[in-house]
Amino acid sequence: MSVIWGKWGAMCLFLLACASPNRQPVGTVSPPVSEKIPLWELPPVDPPDRPVVPANGLHRWELKNGLEVIFLEDHRLPFVELGVTIKVGAASESLEEAGLAVFTADLIEKGAGDLGALELSEKLETLGATFGVSSSWDSSTVSTTGLARDFPTLIDVLGDLVLRPKLSSDEARRAREELLALLEREKDDPGSLASRAFLSTLYNGHRYSAPLSGVSNSIKTFTEDNAREFHDRFFRPSNAIFFATGNIEPKVLREKIEIVFGSWEGSVPEISTGAILPSEPKMLKIVIIDRPDLSQAQVRIGHQGIGRTDPRRLAASLMNLSFGGAGFSSRLMSRIRGREGLAYGVYSYFTLRRNPGPFVISTATRFSEVRRVVDLILFEMERLKREPPRGQELASMKSLSTGRFSLRLETSSALLSSLVDLSVYSLPADSLDTFRDRVMKTTEGRVSSVAQSLLRPESLAIAIVGPAKAIRAQLSDLGTVEVFDP
Repeated sequence: MSVIWGKWGAMCLFLLACASPNRQPVGTVSPPVSEKIPLWELPPVDPPDRPVVPANGLHRWELKNGLEVIFLEDHRLPFVELGVTIKVGAASESLEEAGLAVFTADLIEKGAGDLGALELSEKLETLGATFGVSSSWDSSTVSTTGLARDFPTLIDVLGDLVLRPKLSSDEARRAREELLALLEREKDDPGSLASRAFLSTLYNGHRYSAPLSGVSNSIKTFTEDNAREFHDRFFRPSNAIFFATGNIEPKVLREKIEIVFGSWEGSVPEISTGAILPSEPKMLKIVIIDRPDLSQAQVRIGHQGIGRTDPRRLAASLMNLSFGGAGFSSRLMSRIRGREGLAYGVYSYFTLRRNPGPFVISTATRFSEVRRVVDLILFEMERLKREPPRGQELASMKSLSTGRFSLRLETSSALLSSLVDLSVYSLPADSLDTFRDRVMKTTEGRVSSVAQSLLRPESLAIAIVGPAKAIRAQLSDLGTVEVFDP
């Protein structure tokens, strides 16, 4: 056995050496390791000069009743995804009815047409299909996914969910109880408490001050009549997008959409974009949620950011990647975790909605180090204004941005979702095709200008969850400090 292995082992090693892509030609000498340039230090490659959206596979049209249709053909697998997005979400609610969009979405899932909640689930499970109803800040979506051969059944079920939800009183009670139970569970989560306290401080009196799913005072009042009023008011064809992708022929899809949704009626609804955003404080405002049982404090810091359609959003994204959005490559992570060892992770991000959502810095640290972490975040924010990303740092952020963009659009479902998002916010239809080029052409001056206009250290809201007795004294000289029970 050893003789055989010795003979063939030597041959295998020889062949592997010959096949190695790193093998140098005869007579050459490999450069010293110190002279090799790490891949991450090489300049980013130019984005490919080709459209993201396949022109011959994307179909758009509109029904006579105003329903917009977006269909992305994909015949590689025998699957289909269908859905309807309504261009209204939680941002249309008043603060007194916070959570109604999510409550309505939950209730729509509980039965439609002639089928109750159990029958509906069983019917789709038999087909190996799935369905779901969700609501975000600016839209609500009903969708289903399954085998292409079951397309007629899937679109019929989708039609029932969108047009004929049951909205029964028994299911309304269950949905109400589930949302209230969710709120109770979140009270035990320090991260959720910190985020809630932060938003309440930053958007005091506005719908954005409450969670997407609402608050207990409003949820307790919801009935099936509230859900029906929301559905009747906003589920209109002129306010909706039908989307589909998968192994369907365009002609077949067009005919079936006309049958299921062609008679859908309703004029364009009046949609509130939410109350005027509150003015930001001219000084730091600090709230502490007292949790003396914690050994680590949750920290949220930030101010109002920008809207989804703000022309500064690309430059703001590159600025934020450098600040706290690029993981271990970001300044915050490098300083607070890498150099100081004060936190496991620290991140920053813009939340883009129709109205300006929050710009947030999020981290957790030992309660004895809260002030040090806050000071470092403020220092890095001021430094970002003085020294915005330039040169190689900006080039790296551009490479990261375009790379993440490509990864997010690897599937037809993800690509279709992005196309629907553009339509919800009335952004140019070619935004995906031009994204990489626009990122690469963003100048240092543009990023610097955005850093100056968007970063406002003097108007920050700071929310901390932890032992108030130990934390309050650390922060008292920074601004007004308020302490609340969970």
